[in-house]
Amino acid sequence: MATGLGLPTVRPSGAQAGPAPADGPLIDGFGRIATDLRVSLTDRCNLRCQYCMPAEGLDWLPGEQLLTQPELIRLLRLAVARLGITHIRFTGGEPLLYRDLDDVIAAAAALAPRPEIALTTNGIGLARRATALAAAGLDRVNVSLDTVDRYRFAAITRRDRLDSVLAGLDAAAAAGLHPVKVNAVLDPEHGAQDAVDLLRLCLRHGYRLRIIEQMPLDAEHRWDRDATLGASEILSALRTHFELRPDPAPRGSAPARLWLVDGGPATVGIIASVSEAFCSACDRTRLTADGQVRSCLFATEETNLRALLRSGADDREIETAWRTAMWNKAAGHGINDPDFVQPRRPMSAIGG
Repeated sequence: MATGLGLPTVRPSGAQAGPAPADGPLIDGFGRIATDLRVSLTDRCNLRCQYCMPAEGLDWLPGEQLLTQPELIRLLRLAVARLGITHIRFTGGEPLLYRDLDDVIAAAAALAPRPEIALTTNGIGLARRATALAAAGLDRVNVSLDTVDRYRFAAITRRDRLDSVLAGLDAAAAAGLHPVKVNAVLDPEHGAQDAVDLLRLCLRHGYRLRIIEQMPLDAEHRWDRDATLGASEILSALRTHFELRPDPAPRGSAPARLWLVDGGPATVGIIASVSEAFCSACDRTRLTADGQVRSCLFATEETNLRALLRSGADDREIETAWRTAMWNKAAGHGINDPDFVQPRRPMSAIGG
């Protein structure tokens, strides 16, 4: 049930040959084990961030193509019970726009063994929902925030909603959704100052800042490596105001390299997705809102689980398709390859 996305898939040398294992952990041909499931609940969003989509928005997925709540819950159960998933992160689009979010979180929390459940959100609407989401079983939250300057926020997102995001962060902390993390993608013109201001905000409130290099996942395919801030530039900007030392704790499969701020214990993380790829330790598998499994953000192929669900496939057939998709995962995302081609789907349709 694989769906080609416009590029040939060549199995790199060094990968194991033969079919995917029929049971055990969700492993790929290079020996990486996926335990972290990223679930995009919707491709819709109530912001229009310039590095993500045009001002007028996108053509959203038709409702009949989206997974129904029972279909989604079945896949979550299968992922945890049969594939060894231990962490589930709900993303979008904007997941707070998903009508059944509380129910889906509660269903995920009822799975055995219970996975850790997280949410990545832009924070708009979180202030009024954080308590209920925590009660449903949400463990922690990441809030996307690229600047604390109101005018720059409005310019980046094309919406004047900074106060709503800050209120959402406060509510998440009050609801016990710890650690509250802030995800930032920096504007190349003002990002150096924004990084400093964001870190000050996080230190003041006890949030954890994670700065992410901008990746080629915009809908308009305007990404330009030379017009983005890399990890070294971000660190240089922060070091003009803070003492940063590498965190000696083991990094494991975490994408962020952590730095102790002013001696610790507070940290700041830099996710150098482009300049310092961490593909060799990747432990993620991805499910889109329309039921496609992706082995990587930049995968050139998807596997259509929705079609299997609606054709009457049993759990073993769906499990086999999922395992095969991950077994064929490429060695790396290929951004730095001379023949790299950006995915057709933007980040809002894939899920962060």
